[in-house]
Amino acid sequence: MHVTAIIAAAGEGRRLGAAVPKQLLDIAGRSILERSVTAFTSHDRVDDVIVVLPPGVAWMEPSVAGAVRVVAGGPRRQDSVANAFDCVNAGSDVVLVHDAARPFVSAALITRAIDAALEHGAAIAAVPARDTIKRVERAADNLVISETIPREAIYLAQTPQAFRRDVLSDAVEMGRTGVEATDEAMLAERAGHRVHVVEGDPANVKITTASDLDAARRASSPPAIARIGTGYDLHRLVEGRPLILGGVTVPSDKGAIGHSDADVVCHAVIDAVLGAACEGNVGLHYPDADPRWKGASSIPMLRDSVRLIDRRGLKVANVDVTVVLERPKIAPYIDDIRSQLASALEVPIDCVSVKGKTNEGVDAVGRGEAIAAHAVALLIWGASVGRGL
Repeated sequence: MHVTAIIAAAGEGRRLGAAVPKQLLDIAGRSILERSVTAFTSHDRVDDVIVVLPPGVAWMEPSVAGAVRVVAGGPRRQDSVANAFDCVNAGSDVVLVHDAARPFVSAALITRAIDAALEHGAAIAAVPARDTIKRVERAADNLVISETIPREAIYLAQTPQAFRRDVLSDAVEMGRTGVEATDEAMLAERAGHRVHVVEGDPANVKITTASDLDAARRASSPPAIARIGTGYDLHRLVEGRPLILGGVTVPSDKGAIGHSDADVVCHAVIDAVLGAACEGNVGLHYPDADPRWKGASSIPMLRDSVRLIDRRGLKVANVDVTVVLERPKIAPYIDDIRSQLASALEVPIDCVSVKGKTNEGVDAVGRGEAIAAHAVALLIWGASVGRGL
């Protein structure tokens, strides 16, 4: 079975009043259009996606580059969909039509629409009306109720709308005869097809006005703008091992022993970063039973941790590290350590603090038998970077 999705994004969005088409506006770091397109490119039953854009508008997000085809829209929605339909693979069994202005469509809803189109030929997502419905008419300069309509009979249409290819072909041809319609389901009805309804989703809202956009941005905002994590690591010191701190080799007659390079600074920072993101710890992601990390530098582990939290939409804001070591003194090497950490964390060097302390001769660290490090990391959501806290 072959499924094609058409994303209708050729409107100008004048009611929203933005300087650019509304589908290119941002919600929590991603454009409305990217969110809508990605819902279909990532769906395991959708084989190809066609995006209809206003003539002359260039758009291509790196996340979907190569995964979509772009066609120019027409003066009306039905013209835009017709242009896209002309490019649909002749072997497509089901064609979905979705408004780009509905960026929160779920995979489950897409699946329901596909299944209904296969069974019935044509289907739309819709939600039942929750309020009492009144038909009104104008009397002089006033609006008056002419009828109360049973709300059980009223459903509010959404997208995606889904059609077997032959059904949508009939609908498109009906639109080309001059019939005006607000959506493809209406054209399919005019062409003599019965359109079935599948359960919609109240979260599948349409962004039409500035207040809609504000509400969507509020709903998509993370629950907090900052997250804090702490990290701790300790290793025994032995002769014959290099002492590596934050990727920097510090001259010493003893070094830390461990499966990797036993870099307590990196390990403490990794734990702090992962902890702030609630993603476990260094042992979970880089276990000492994994031969890949035997004798390995811990800097790549730190870089990998940054990539992991980046997938959660989080960025490192700053880290603070305290190294507890009786000897040698690490003051001459602190700037090099900060530089290495800053590079791995993808932050400026002034966002990294490293301090050295002794344990005043107390316990194994104080006796020079071990080294320890404490770290604190502050993470912020990617959309907040550069906006201040």
